[in-house]
Amino acid sequence: MPTVAEKKKILWVDDEIDSLKPHLLFLEKKGFEVTPAMSGDDAVVAVRDANFDLVLLDEMMPGKDGLTTLEEIKDIRPHLPVVMVTKSEEESLMEDAIGSKIDDYLVKPVNPSQILLVIKRLLESRKIISSSGMRRYVQEINRFNQRLYGPMEPEDWHEAARLIAEWDLELDNSNDEGLRETHTGTKREWNTEFTKYMVNQYQHWLFDDRRPLLSPDITGHYIIPRLKQKEKVLFIVVDCMRLDQWMLVEPLVAEFFNIQRDYYFSMLPSATPFARNALYAGMFPDEIDKIYPENYQNQDEGSLNRLEDRLFADNLARAGVRFDKPVRYVKVYNNTEGEELARRAADYFESPAVTFVFNFLDILAHGRSNNVILKEIAGTEAAFRTLMRSWFVHSPLFSILKTFAERDFTVVLTSDHGSVLCQRGTMAHGRRTTSTNLRYKYGDNLKSDPKDSLLVKKPEKWRLPMFSLATTYIIAKEDFYFVYPNNYNEMVRQFQNSFQHGGISLEEMVVPVAVMTPR
Repeated sequence: MPTVAEKKKILWVDDEIDSLKPHLLFLEKKGFEVTPAMSGDDAVVAVRDANFDLVLLDEMMPGKDGLTTLEEIKDIRPHLPVVMVTKSEEESLMEDAIGSKIDDYLVKPVNPSQILLVIKRLLESRKIISSSGMRRYVQEINRFNQRLYGPMEPEDWHEAARLIAEWDLELDNSNDEGLRETHTGTKREWNTEFTKYMVNQYQHWLFDDRRPLLSPDITGHYIIPRLKQKEKVLFIVVDCMRLDQWMLVEPLVAEFFNIQRDYYFSMLPSATPFARNALYAGMFPDEIDKIYPENYQNQDEGSLNRLEDRLFADNLARAGVRFDKPVRYVKVYNNTEGEELARRAADYFESPAVTFVFNFLDILAHGRSNNVILKEIAGTEAAFRTLMRSWFVHSPLFSILKTFAERDFTVVLTSDHGSVLCQRGTMAHGRRTTSTNLRYKYGDNLKSDPKDSLLVKKPEKWRLPMFSLATTYIIAKEDFYFVYPNNYNEMVRQFQNSFQHGGISLEEMVVPVAVMTPR
C-alpha cells in the first residue's frame, strides 16, 4: 500500500458524487487520496489549483457536460490521465470521447474492482510491467542458461540471438536500469560462450555439406529453388543489418506481406568483402579467388565487392537457371539513388530475378564513428535502432517493398552481416600494409592477444584467400576491436563505443532472412 508521501491524487467528478461515497472510501483504503467535485466547473477549478494524478469524469452532468469538461481539463493539463464514466455505450459517444483523448472509459454502474483496475493500469502500469518483466526475463534467461553450458546446436544460437534481440526491443521502452544492466551482462556472457563455440565448430562446418546455413548457402537455399519453379524473386540485401533492427521494422512490413523469418550464420570475417561476395557467388572466398582472381587482386577493402553482379549471374547459370532477360542488379549507396530506383520500380516488374543492395546502414554505422553529432544522436544501441527505424519508415527501401507487394514477386530480404557495439580495445601487431578494419585484419605475420582474437595462420583451412605467401588473419572476439600500440589512445578515443563488424559475435553472425509473399 502506498505511503502518505506516495499517495496518488484522484479527482472524481460526478453530479451525484454523494451516492459514490462507498467507492471513494474503497479507494482511500487502497491508499489513494480522492477529491470529489460535483460539476464540470468545479473540476476545471480544481485542476487549475492543484496537481492530480488522474481524473474520473462523469460524461452526463447538468451544465458543463463531460466532453466539454474534458477539453478544458486537457487545455490546462494536456498529459493528465482522464477516465470517462458514462451510462451510454453508444459507439458515436465513445468515438467522440476517444477523439478527445480520454485514456479509458467505464460504463455505469461501476464496481470498485473495475475502478481500481483502471487506476492501477494507468498509474502503476510501468511499475507492474517492470516487475513482471523482471520475472519473465529471469525465467527465460535461466531456462536458456541451462542449455548454454550443455551441448549447444546451431539452432540454439539462433534462439539465443532472437531472445537477446527481443529483450533489446522490450527494454528500449523500460526505465528499469537494473534490468538493462542485467541484460548487458547476459549479452556479454552469451557472446563469450558463442565465441568459444564458433572457435571450436566453425572450421569444421566449412568442409561439411551438413553444416548449418552459411553465407555461401543462401542463394542455393532461398533463391535458386524458387527461380527454378518459375517464381519471380526480388532479392534484397541490406548491408550491415542486425537481427534486432529487422525485428523492429518487421511489423511495418507485415502489413503488406506474409513473412517467414529464418536465420543463418555469416561467414568469417563477418564483413562485406567476404560475406557478401560469398552470399552472391554461392562460394567461399577461396573459391571466388580461384575462379575470379581479379576480385581480390586489389587489396583495397573498398573495391573487393566490385564483381557482385557477375558473381550472382554466374551462380544462377551454374545452377541451370537461365532467362531470356538478364538478371537485374542495383547497388544503392544513398537516398538520392534509392529514390530514383523507387521511381523506376516498374522497370523491374518483367524481370524474373532482381537483386538490390542497400548500403545505408553500413555507411551509417561507419559514419557514426567519425561524426560527433551522429554519435550523440545514436549514442546507444537503442538510439541506433530508433534511428534505423526512422530511416526505414521514410526510405526508398520501404517504398520499393510496398510497390512489389502489389506484384507477383516473392521477396527474400536479408543482410550479409550485422554489427557489434565495440567496448574493448586490444593490441594488433602488423606491417604498414595490414588491412585497416577494426574487427578483422589480414596481412603478413599478424599477431594479437589470443584471449581477445582468433589467429588464422593458414587461410586455406578457413576458406579465405591468400594475398601473399605469409598472409594471416586476425579476427576479434566478442566486443573487442583492434588498436595499434603506437596510436592506442587516439584510436580508443575515436572508436570506443562504435559499431563495427568482421568479428565473432551473435550480433554480427546471426543474420535474419525474411521470405515475404504479398498478402
